[in-house]
Amino acid sequence: MDIDALRAARGPAWARLHTLASGGTLDGATTDELARLYRQGTGDLAAVRALNPDADAIRSLSGDLARARARLTGVSGISGAAVSAWFRIVLPAALYRIRWWIFGVMMAFLAIALLQAWWLLRDPSLFQLLGTESQLRHYATRDFVAYYSQDTNAEFAVSVWVNNAWIAAQCIGAGITGLYPIAVLYNNALGVGVSGAIVYQYAGAWQFFRFILPHGLPELTAIFIAGAAGLRTFWSVIVPGPLTRMESFARTGRAMVTVAGGTTILLFLSGLIEGFVTPSELPAAVEIGAGTLLTALVWVYILLVGGRAVKAGHTGDLEEDAGWSQPVAG
Repeated sequence: MDIDALRAARGPAWARLHTLASGGTLDGATTDELARLYRQGTGDLAAVRALNPDADAIRSLSGDLARARARLTGVSGISGAAVSAWFRIVLPAALYRIRWWIFGVMMAFLAIALLQAWWLLRDPSLFQLLGTESQLRHYATRDFVAYYSQDTNAEFAVSVWVNNAWIAAQCIGAGITGLYPIAVLYNNALGVGVSGAIVYQYAGAWQFFRFILPHGLPELTAIFIAGAAGLRTFWSVIVPGPLTRMESFARTGRAMVTVAGGTTILLFLSGLIEGFVTPSELPAAVEIGAGTLLTALVWVYILLVGGRAVKAGHTGDLEEDAGWSQPVAG
């Protein structure tokens, strides 16, 4: 490769990268442009190093890429541009890329929960295995509702958030095993099915949905996302595609770290609803509407914002932590 020819072909892009990386205010459009130029620049730098290690070109381009990375990721401090890019580009792209995994996990979870509830309700005598009739009736009519008022609203919201965030983090972190996310999802689905069947049998369907839907819709969505992220990490090792297994796992794992951050935020919002809205005296329509609206916004964010980010070439990969890649035959 002729370095002079490369400079002539890529010079305008390198000059623009230098301008954006060196300073000035970044808005949404220029942040997207800088991210695009950064990705192109890393490819150019790799080509220069591999085929014609020109010291001047490497020094200049490396410096601009380092400054661009700092502006995009907030290495020298969390900037508004970096936070904006994470919410507008990185997180939605990572979520969009696992959208079908999320949908599959959701369908499997609901199928197991419904099957468990049906299995109990088809033969009421099976409830005797779970407790006496008075115990189950007390749970359905009192304990099931009192659970949401056991602490102050703030304390309960925080405890729920920490517990659920820990479960989600384990699903993603232990996703490489393939079995752990499945076990967590399966056990939670059984629990929802059993709880739903008991409340339905002794207090009616409205009692169950009235207190579950406000926070349950976004909360379960977060668990579905976490389970999908964990399974996707496992799948990246089983089917690495054109990459080495290690690089496939690394790329997917970095993107799933982003997803973990997103589920933590969603579970925090779900915890606020569970701690403050579910036990409140607000009309049921308002409470259920809050959870429904949050869940709908999550899917809009995944499908529309994420779809747009992926079409623009983003993957959700935390590229600044990527290190060096090993070339593989295509």
